[in-house]
Amino acid sequence: MKKFDCIHALKALGEENRMRMVRMLLKKERSVNEIAESLDITQYNVSKHLRVLREAGLLQTEKQGQQRLYSLAEDFRSHLSDHNNVLDLGCCTFDFNKLPK
Repeated sequence: MKKFDCIHALKALGEENRMRMVRMLLKKERSVNEIAESLDITQYNVSKHLRVLREAGLLQTEKQGQQRLYSLAEDFRSHLSDHNNVLDLGCCTFDFNKLPK
């Protein structure tokens, strides 16, 4: 199992919209448009947030035609699956079951 870098994960998950995006992506992969519409934020801001999550190693992308679909990175998804949707970084814990919808 991959050990997640605490600083990068905290930076990525330390913003409410990014936490909401991760929670959405637990269910299925989504495009920028789907995420923006669901969270009622601009596509530009969604793209910026997704870049931070991707750079932290928490997301992966798949190009499908002209759009990209975002999903949780395999290591991250496996970790959450093995730990009942809880990410324990040692310094803090993120419970994706208890986040606001």
